[in-house]
Amino acid sequence: MQLGTEEIERFRARVLDWYDRNGRHNLPWKRPATPYRVWVSEIMLQQTRVSVVVPYFQRFTAQFPDVAALAAAPRDAVLAQWSGLGYYARARNLHEAARRIMDRHGGAMPATRAEWEALPGVGRSTAAAILSLSMDQPHAILDGNVKRVLARYGAIPGWPGRTAVERELWSLSEVLTPGQRCADYNQAMMDLGATVCTRTAPACLLCPVNDGCRARAAGEQEAYPSPKPSRRLPVRRTRMLLLESERGVLLEKRPPTGIWGGLWSLPEMPADRDPAEHCRQELGLAVDASEFWPSFRHTFSHYHLEIEPVRARVRGDAGAVMTGGESIWYNDRSSLDRGVAAPVSRLLQQWQQGKR
Repeated sequence: MQLGTEEIERFRARVLDWYDRNGRHNLPWKRPATPYRVWVSEIMLQQTRVSVVVPYFQRFTAQFPDVAALAAAPRDAVLAQWSGLGYYARARNLHEAARRIMDRHGGAMPATRAEWEALPGVGRSTAAAILSLSMDQPHAILDGNVKRVLARYGAIPGWPGRTAVERELWSLSEVLTPGQRCADYNQAMMDLGATVCTRTAPACLLCPVNDGCRARAAGEQEAYPSPKPSRRLPVRRTRMLLLESERGVLLEKRPPTGIWGGLWSLPEMPADRDPAEHCRQELGLAVDASEFWPSFRHTFSHYHLEIEPVRARVRGDAGAVMTGGESIWYNDRSSLDRGVAAPVSRLLQQWQQGKR
């Protein structure tokens, strides 16, 4: 897409003027917008709305106010602050990146895009956002909101996840990004996509660049960007065991990678296996008659997980649990200062309520 110099300058000026009057100036990571705080916010905002992120960001940065505190924290403590936010690989990558910053950069936050992109969990747009928003460096960004604004403005067809479409959007973003006030411009573009150029029912009359928007001129705003090609997600099934003893309910630590990596979870078993047999063979526990709770669905990006909770009472000594890994007994007196996945938290709450 070719734009003339006059249109480029007009676009930049209008976006910045709109931001001065209507932008989100009070976001917590902007007070102050240090590289550390912006980095944490950008990782949290990946695939997550601002309204959801704000309270998590505030708690997280209160617990880990700088990169040294984050790097020194145990993994469990980091995951505990992330519990419920989802996409837990982000937290693991954030923690590992903090340790690398301490080890390889002496605790100094990276000042180049290449250095940021070398860290786990940081891609091109995230690195550019950190440097522009915290240091006002002139880097173009391309998060989901910016993709939507640019795809509509340029009437760029195709799903942005395709390489050729993404390449065209990057090219347009680079052309439009100014050399001055880059922090304000990039924040403005994200705000514009989040509050005006929304996924559905965009408020085109309020858009500062509506007169140049090719999609609006054709009356096809909601046709851009093209949606991701649909596909039916496969369904997997599991049973989660609420195993009760006089000590509480059993939790196990999951492997460090994979789904819910490093989080604490209820023991799982195949949906077609007998709970008593599974507990005897895999956990070394004898259990009484099981109570099957209604199953529910938890959806990941690549599949649905049908979860059938099973509640059972452990007979005899629960001290020796043959789990092959870390395990704890959680009870009403426990402080669950460990990361747990949302479905597990939900079931623990139900279990506690059922005991009252």
